[in-house]
Amino acid sequence: MFTRYPEAGRSKTRLIPALGAEGAADLQRMMTEHTLAGVRELTEKEGVSAQVLFEGGSEELMQRAFGRGWNYSAQSEGDLGARMRAAFEDAFGSGAISVVLIGTDCPGLDAGLMGSAFSDLDTCDLVLGPAADGGYYLIGLKRTVPELFADIPWGTGLVLDRTLQRAEGLGLVVELLKRLEDVDRPEDLPAWEKVAGRSRETREDGMISVIIPALDEEDHIAAAVAGAISADGVEAIVVDGGSSDRTADLAAESGATVVASEAGRAVQMNKGAEKAKGDILLFAHADTVLPQGYSDIVRRVLSHEGTAAGAFRLRIDGASRGMRVIERLANWRSRRLQMPYGDQGIFLAKDDFVALAGFREMQIMEDFEFIRRLRRLGRIEVADAAARTSARRWQSRGLLTTTLINQAVIAGYFAGVPLRVLARLYGSKRGDAGTKRRPASRAGKGI
Repeated sequence: MFTRYPEAGRSKTRLIPALGAEGAADLQRMMTEHTLAGVRELTEKEGVSAQVLFEGGSEELMQRAFGRGWNYSAQSEGDLGARMRAAFEDAFGSGAISVVLIGTDCPGLDAGLMGSAFSDLDTCDLVLGPAADGGYYLIGLKRTVPELFADIPWGTGLVLDRTLQRAEGLGLVVELLKRLEDVDRPEDLPAWEKVAGRSRETREDGMISVIIPALDEEDHIAAAVAGAISADGVEAIVVDGGSSDRTADLAAESGATVVASEAGRAVQMNKGAEKAKGDILLFAHADTVLPQGYSDIVRRVLSHEGTAAGAFRLRIDGASRGMRVIERLANWRSRRLQMPYGDQGIFLAKDDFVALAGFREMQIMEDFEFIRRLRRLGRIEVADAAARTSARRWQSRGLLTTTLINQAVIAGYFAGVPLRVLARLYGSKRGDAGTKRRPASRAGKGI
C-alpha cells in the first residue's frame, strides 16, 4: 500500500481550500485507516502479507499514526513510476508470486476488490483498477514489467489509457476491476462521505453489541454482563484474554458470548468488534455496570445530527468525598473536551469503527488515542445517565497517586515518550484489588 504520512500542509493539498491544512491531513489519515481495514481483512487469508510504503514522516511517526502491527518502509526515490517499479521489484525479490499495489485515494476499495485482483492474476498478466480521474487505484502483476512505469504522464488523466496502450504493445493479458471514485479535489468529497457517512436509521433502530474485554475478572464479570443484557436488542460479547480464574465460565453462565483472545485491551476490543453482529458497538470495562435503560439512550444519542459517538457519565463506587471530586473532574473533561475514556462506556456506529480501522493495538492509551481520532467524525456526546465503575484502583493506590500517574502518562504520550516506557510507568504502580494480572493498556481511569 502506497500512502503518505498525514502532515498538515503536505497531505491532500488540493483539498486544503475546502478543509484547511489540518482537515486535509485528517482526511488523509482517515482514508489510510479505512484502506488498512480492508488490507487487514485480506491478510487474514493464508499466504497474503502486507507492506505499507510511505512518503513523508518516518517509521516511528507512521507507527504512532497507524499502529505497530504493520511492516513500514519508506518509498524509494524518483517519480511515481520509479517508486512503483521498485516496490514490485522488492516484493518479487523477496519471493512473492503475485503482487498487488494499491493507493488510499479511493474509499470504495475494499478487501473483496483486493482479493479479486489476486484471483484474476491466476489467468492474466496485469490487473488494473480504474479511477475516476483517469488513473488507477490498483495494479497487480505476476512479474515486474518495467515498461509499464516508464514515460507515463503521472498525475494526469491519461495514466490509465497510456498504461493500457503499453500493455497492449507488450502483449499482456489485462483484466480491469470496477471503476471507483477517487478523492483528490473538493468536488470529490461526496465519494468519501458516501462510504464513511452514518445512517440515522441504523443508529435509531440497530442492534447493539456490548464488547467487554476481560482478564481475571471473576469478581466483576457477572454484574457487567447482567447489566449489558438487561436491555432489548443487544448482545454481550466478553473477550477473554486468557484468564486463569473463572472469568470465561461466569461470563458464559451470565448470558454472554465468550471469545478467546490474546491479552491486551485494544487487541481484545478489536477481536470483539470482528465478532459483533450489531450495527452499534459499545465498549465497556469488565468492572463497569451500564445504566438501566442504556440501549434507548445509546440509540437516541447516536441519532443526533453531528454526533459521531457517545459515552456515559462516570460514577465511581464508594462514598468518599474524594471520589465525588474525581467524578466531577472526569465528567467536566468528558463534556467540555469531548474526551471520555473506556470506563464510561464508549459507543458508536459499527461502520464508523470500521472506517477508523478500530483501536490501535498499543500497549497503553488505546482509548485516549481512539477518541482523538473519533472526534474528527463529529461530536462526542456524554449522556446524562451514569455508568458505575469499581473504585478498586483509587482505593488500592490512593486518589492523589492514581491521578498523578495518569496525568504523567498523558503528558509523556504528548511528549513522545515511547509507549513501552509509559506502560512500565503505569504498570509499575499496579495493584488493582481483585485482579491477578492485566493487560498493560489500562490508562485513562481516574483522570
